[in-house]
Amino acid sequence: MPAIATTNPATGETVKTFTAATEAQIDAAIARAAARFTDYRRTDFAQRARWTHAAADLLEAEADEVAAMMTLEMGKTLASAKAEALKCVKGFRFYADHAEALLADEPAEASTVNASRAFARYQPLGVVLAVMPWNFPLWQAVRFAAPALMAGNVGLLKHASNVPQTALYLADLLSRAGFPDGCFQTLLIGSGAVERVLRDPRVAAATLTGSEPAGRSVAAIAGDEVKHTVLELGGSDPFIVMPSADLEAAVATAVKARVQNNGQSCIAAKRFIVHADIYDDFVAKFTDQMAALRVGDPTDPETDVGPLATEQGRDEVEQQVDTAAAAGAVIRCGGKRLDRPGWFYPPTVVTDITRDMALFTEEVFGPVASVYRAADIDEAIEIANATTFGLGSNAWTRDEAEISRFADEIEAGQVFINGMTVSYPELPFGGIKRSGYGRELSGHGIREFCNLKTVWVA
Repeated sequence: MPAIATTNPATGETVKTFTAATEAQIDAAIARAAARFTDYRRTDFAQRARWTHAAADLLEAEADEVAAMMTLEMGKTLASAKAEALKCVKGFRFYADHAEALLADEPAEASTVNASRAFARYQPLGVVLAVMPWNFPLWQAVRFAAPALMAGNVGLLKHASNVPQTALYLADLLSRAGFPDGCFQTLLIGSGAVERVLRDPRVAAATLTGSEPAGRSVAAIAGDEVKHTVLELGGSDPFIVMPSADLEAAVATAVKARVQNNGQSCIAAKRFIVHADIYDDFVAKFTDQMAALRVGDPTDPETDVGPLATEQGRDEVEQQVDTAAAAGAVIRCGGKRLDRPGWFYPPTVVTDITRDMALFTEEVFGPVASVYRAADIDEAIEIANATTFGLGSNAWTRDEAEISRFADEIEAGQVFINGMTVSYPELPFGGIKRSGYGRELSGHGIREFCNLKTVWVA
């Protein structure tokens, strides 16, 4: 498959190919960004907000067209693609409306530091490189672009090579919204060119959402250059169900949480940890509902689950399930690729997984659910934390004492009680352990790429 191309995951057909940027083009883009930052940083919040609101308005008007483009490039259903486009509209508007307050000077008690006045001020860092994944091709990039631009930074986007049209669309959208030339540019480059960009002294920082190996690489390069990074590297999120839970709601949400985005979401619930008292009932209901989902053409409104985004991704999911089954795990439904063109894999439920199986520790990036039996809350928390990841988590219970324990003891960047993990512009998003570091979204996200400058006046 060409290195940078739109390939329809539902058919395997390469629709359009793109030429990677040359060294000269990369250098020109960096130079443009660096030059633009010198004056863009001095624009006021009101002007940036006007441009950001304009981007939101354009995207809202073009949401159907943008959804079709995302579905073509990575296979998500049209309904979920439309929802993603509208979520980006909300993200733009949130930062347009709130950036100034989120970045307001923070006064200190001047008398205690022998000053007439003292405060902390947030100022933009400069050119920020964003290395983004294909699974939420617009939202992942917008949740970087909106706060970064509103803070006064400028952006360079290195998007996944299988969503080039979405990457180019975002840069064009921001240009049409009025942002000056050089504020946000898409670089059509392969992963091998990332180091060259990140080591450029004109690039101040980087953010990456993607695989753990990719995160390690970017972090190592940035560390060597002493540049700030934010990393979101995926997860193997637990979904705990206790006896006091509303079982019907928990099962329905478990299905949605596992197959959202065709099962390709870092914050999708992946490991379902169920109390022994309700385990059999949960597994039966969960398996029935997963098996009933309709797999097919993502442009068909009746489709629940579309194809996986890449052939390699489909093959990796298949290998993970086959290996577990060969070692004794039980496949309750699914478990075999569909015999049709495209990269389809059915919703699958796997039980009887032992700790020596790779499936116990690996993240499965597809519609495959691993279900575990827990004797009590202590074992449920232990299983939940028995992973190198720590991004999101879910727990279902009506017991206040259990809610308190889950909030305190689950090792994750986010804990959602009696609901599905969702990213909101208003809430910080990110993980711990090998799920990465730093935060996106909320006030914490917009401050990540700012210099927190102390100002002291005698």
